[in-house]
Amino acid sequence: MTDSMMSKAATMEIPINSNGDTGTLTEDDGLEQAAKLQWSLDEKLGGSRGTRDLQQVMVSGPNLNETSIVSGGYGGTAEGIIPTSSIKGSNMHHSSSSSSMTAEEATRGVAVEKLENMKKWSINTYKCTKQMISERFGRGSRTVDLELEAQIEVLRDTKRKYETVLRLAKALTNHFYNMVQTQHALGDTFADLSQKSPELRDEFGYNAETQKLLCKNGETLLGAINFFVSSINTLVNKTMEDTLMTIKMYENARLEFDAYRSDLEELSLGPRDAVAVARIDAAQQQYQAQKDKYERLRSDVIIKLKFLEENKVKVMHKQLLLFHNAISAYFAGNQQQLEQTLNQFNIKLRPPGADKPSWLEEQ
Repeated sequence: MTDSMMSKAATMEIPINSNGDTGTLTEDDGLEQAAKLQWSLDEKLGGSRGTRDLQQVMVSGPNLNETSIVSGGYGGTAEGIIPTSSIKGSNMHHSSSSSSMTAEEATRGVAVEKLENMKKWSINTYKCTKQMISERFGRGSRTVDLELEAQIEVLRDTKRKYETVLRLAKALTNHFYNMVQTQHALGDTFADLSQKSPELRDEFGYNAETQKLLCKNGETLLGAINFFVSSINTLVNKTMEDTLMTIKMYENARLEFDAYRSDLEELSLGPRDAVAVARIDAAQQQYQAQKDKYERLRSDVIIKLKFLEENKVKVMHKQLLLFHNAISAYFAGNQQQLEQTLNQFNIKLRPPGADKPSWLEEQ
């Protein structure tokens, strides 16, 4: 009913001439008249509600999802109307499709990179295995540094002997600790019997004092031996082991270097067509890279062996002097010299009365 009233009012208010043109009204005037007509209808139908609706439309503007684009001119047919919602949906679909393609390309790139790394690793492993088998059966040649390999063999033999010293020193510490604990218990027992046996008080008292003195000196000697064991353990299981790890890397680099060298020699003996030349150039580059790696690690091994030897002499000189002085002072019964030996090497004992075993017994 409202639409029919608007149509009739618009027909009455806007005159049309015979040519379909507006009378004296311009386009702006016609829009003004239409707005006035809408205002009057709103006043009749809803009053303030119509005003609020009109204000809301003016403030918020039209809903883009519901607007349409007309392909023809004013008053054209509805065949050229294209909803903007369909255009928006098309753009969103295109954007999501582009994002999906980008993610797919990134995933494909990661997969290709992993595949390429796996291929390189497989080729390198095959060449090194082939070289290793050839060397073991005496068919392949290997790069030999006689002086360096002799030093490496000396280091390995030294490490085995130092491990024996470390094992025996730990055993001595455990046995001596048990002896000290036994002396401590025996001294307490003698002291208790001295109080409960008046007829043997002096005899039990002498033995109790002797065992307590031996126990005190034994704890001092244990401090020196523990320090000796700790230093040898650091030298063997950290310093020497670090050098041996570098030597292992060097030996692996030597094997790879010989593998790529043998591969280059085989290619050089073959035909020299275009494909072969390209393969020789690639093999030459790989050979040079392996050679640089081998020489760098060889230099690292030489430097570490030199510093290890210097460090070993310095550490063992100090530790052997400590071990000798402590053992001699203890079995000579020279308590003052034993304490001076610990002070000389800055060794601190556990607090008196601590029954907790040393770190060696806790291992």
